[in-house]
Amino acid sequence: MKTTLFIPTFNEIEGLTVIMPKIKKEWVDEIIFIDAGSTDGTLEYLRDNGFDVRLQTFPGTIGAWWEGFEAATGDVIIPFSPDGNSIPELIPVLIQKMEEGYDMVVASRYKSGAKSEDDDAASAWANYLFNKIINVLFGSEYTDALVMYRAFRKDLLRDLGFSKHTARLFNLYNIGLYDVLLSVRCAKAGRKVTEIPGDEPDRIGGGKESRAHPTKWRKSYNGMLMLFNIFREYFRC
Repeated sequence: MKTTLFIPTFNEIEGLTVIMPKIKKEWVDEIIFIDAGSTDGTLEYLRDNGFDVRLQTFPGTIGAWWEGFEAATGDVIIPFSPDGNSIPELIPVLIQKMEEGYDMVVASRYKSGAKSEDDDAASAWANYLFNKIINVLFGSEYTDALVMYRAFRKDLLRDLGFSKHTARLFNLYNIGLYDVLLSVRCAKAGRKVTEIPGDEPDRIGGGKESRAHPTKWRKSYNGMLMLFNIFREYFRC
């Protein structure tokens, strides 16, 4: 089983210099970076350290994800956040669980034994609500259907109807939907999914500014779009 670690970047130099030394290259078969045009030294750092870094050509968060998926040659893909939210030591744990025959393994922030230091009360409540809705609608048992950090079989993308066309559609929303839709479609299709507890540390340096949505309106907009797409999946044949 070949594994690809996929890392999207945009001005992540502070996080990368802390996180990348903790990732052992022998854990995975390849590490692919998709960069959205960093100007803070991210590109230079990655290239100086011999990493495979590619400039993003398809705009938006979804664009970075899709380009990473297309570039990946592994049987299993692990999206990884370079801003400190993802714990490197969980990479081999995710791979070990995948080797047990799962289609997807989620590093849950809310499973017993884990915690999120990046949550506030509002985001914790919203995550609880979304998980509850997904579990009721699709008969799943997720504690964290929305988290980015997970491992999944690359062939799920084809089998569950993801394509460049859907990537373009999601990009119009300007919201990351792959994580939640992977969770929903896996549950809908009866795929073999499990979770492991995975702490979410606070973000490092500029990652907090580059990724966080600064207004309540923006968060509400994203939440409504996510809710719309969850129900849209429920009513799709």
